Amino acid sequence: MTLEVVLITGLSGSGKSIALKALEDAGYYCVDNLPPELLPAFVRLQHAHHGQRVAIAIDARSATSLPHLPQQLEQLQRLGGEGEGEGVQLHTLFLDANTPTLVRRFSETRRRHPLAPTDWPDSGALAQVIEHERELLSSLRECAHVIDTSNIRGPQLQNYVKAFIEAPANQLTLIFQSFGFKYGLPLDADYVFDVRMLPNPFYDPSLRPLTGKDAPVQDFLRQQANVQTMQTHITQFVSHWLPALQANHRSYVTVAVGCTGGQHRSVFLTEQLAAHFRTQWNTLLRHREMDARVASKP
Repeated sequence: MTLEVVLITGLSGSGKSIALKALEDAGYYCVDNLPPELLPAFVRLQHAHHGQRVAIAIDARSATSLPHLPQQLEQLQRLGGEGEGEGVQLHTLFLDANTPTLVRRFSETRRRHPLAPTDWPDSGALAQVIEHERELLSSLRECAHVIDTSNIRGPQLQNYVKAFIEAPANQLTLIFQSFGFKYGLPLDADYVFDVRMLPNPFYDPSLRPLTGKDAPVQDFLRQQANVQTMQTHITQFVSHWLPALQANHRSYVTVAVGCTGGQHRSVFLTEQLAAHFRTQWNTLLRHREMDARVASKP
């Protein structure tokens, strides 16, 4: 029997408790702040007792043990029996956010950062602590799927986590994400394409309230030669490098397409790109700004 293990790590204040809650609702047995040195033993115990799905959160609270975590993850992947289909299927998820967002979250909740001294620091000192934590976790970030939570809400993050665990762990998965430059660059992108030079439906009053998923906007953009050229160039670039990325044992590749507000051009192009690549690769689709608006509705 295969034990599915989701390891959640990332910066304090980035949403790990929300991610764990989403996995708990999905039927996972969840453990928060497990010391890394106990990880192999805990997984062996779950495997022996025929557990099927486990989610484990490990973060900078275990700072002294973090250097050993990559080795623990290698041990995890070697666990299991000798029969076909047995062993451990590992998903590693890293939650990130930009420093100003994390400072604001800690200030709003009045929580102390786990790595901060007992006397509450000012915002400048807090920013230094966050950057220190970012350095401690950098090696984990490199081997995980990253979700930038700077500009997304709790329900939106829960949806992203559920989509993440549904993707096959042993195959490369493409994530196409639209975003608006005026809301900041996505930290989780492997490649970023700027499409702000393309004709903008925003300046047509009849198209302004619509999105790149609506037929009138799509018809407008399909008629623009530069839009089609951009789509072709992005498709060719991604297609050319995907085999090399897969050969390098990459599990997830995030391609972000940005326009000014993340409503028209970037949404249209990510929809088109996802439809094209979905026939050959595992593909996820995200619209950062649009998904946030949906998540904010009661």
